[in-house]
Amino acid sequence: MGNSFKIFSVRGIDIRIHVTFPLILIWSALQFGLLSEGGTSGAAFGVLATLLLFIIVVMHELGHSLAAQHYGVTVKQIVLLPIGGVAQLARIPEKPVQEFVIAIAGPLVNFALAIVLTVVGLWIGVRSGLEAMISAVGGFSLLGLFSYIFTSNLFLGLFNLLPAFPMDGGRVLRAVMAMKLDYARATSIAVTVGQTMAWLLGLWGFLQGNLFLIMIAVFIYVGAGHEGQTVQLRNVLGGLTVDQAYSRNLDVLHPNSMLRDAVGLTLNTYQADFPVCDGEKLVGIITHSRLVDALNRYGPDVPLDRVMITDFALVTPETALFDAQQLLLENRLDALPVVDASKRFLGLISTRDINEAYRVVSTRSDILPLAGARPD
Repeated sequence: MGNSFKIFSVRGIDIRIHVTFPLILIWSALQFGLLSEGGTSGAAFGVLATLLLFIIVVMHELGHSLAAQHYGVTVKQIVLLPIGGVAQLARIPEKPVQEFVIAIAGPLVNFALAIVLTVVGLWIGVRSGLEAMISAVGGFSLLGLFSYIFTSNLFLGLFNLLPAFPMDGGRVLRAVMAMKLDYARATSIAVTVGQTMAWLLGLWGFLQGNLFLIMIAVFIYVGAGHEGQTVQLRNVLGGLTVDQAYSRNLDVLHPNSMLRDAVGLTLNTYQADFPVCDGEKLVGIITHSRLVDALNRYGPDVPLDRVMITDFALVTPETALFDAQQLLLENRLDALPVVDASKRFLGLISTRDINEAYRVVSTRSDILPLAGARPD
């Protein structure tokens, strides 16, 4: 996820903080300090309580991540946002049991931590969580802080079990239904349930004047829609490979070519993305968005080796088309080079190619050529 920075790693998983994260600390300071007349001590309480709570959020996300690694799923990173944390997995297993275990692992961390905190609380004689939380709002109290963390941790575990994407409960619901239904159908039902709950939560937040609840409702609604779109895309493109969609016989540019050369080809051909090769060696690519950005920044008389993209993933004709589409999203690119086993450049697979394949297959699933059937 862009606009975030790394703070540490656990088992190869980067823990990152989004640049907007400080907003939740400011909100907490205001909520417990100025708005609740808690003064400086109340603001300090709010900031410290929020930081401790986000340590629990990291533990929750690590629960998902370690369970995913157990099933061989790559975990890219965990990003902390003002409204919570997100563990970015390379994929969600379609085996219902595996998805169930990965989804439930996060809340189980919260419930295990609740047991530990209960034992500690009984040992140090902490009052009931709600009572201590209320008494702590006006000032700093270690016992109140403990009770706040205990109650918030338990709430986090229970709230995440709501059957709404992208909450853990939505994935649990899909996993359970997918044991009996088609995966796409199970996803569709879970998305509908999630978006319905998002509307209800948003309405509640609006009636209560609670902006935070409204933000969570929007997050749930958008997340549920994105999950539905991703599964639909995977369902349509499933079984297709890059070989059935990528562009061949492309115009190739040289690193010493000028940006105006790429502009000329863009205007006089149907090609929008260009490989940059030094002889037979692929050294970069100029996508349409990079071309427009570079043109605005530097003008047309700049060599391509100054503006071309040099850090990019490679795909082969055998790469699944859905995987290529995910790589394009992750790398924020319009196109990716297609190479053979010896790294020889063959062509480009672009977002436009994949969208065309999606539209075609959505209409007639048998109309695309078989992999390897098209002439070069």
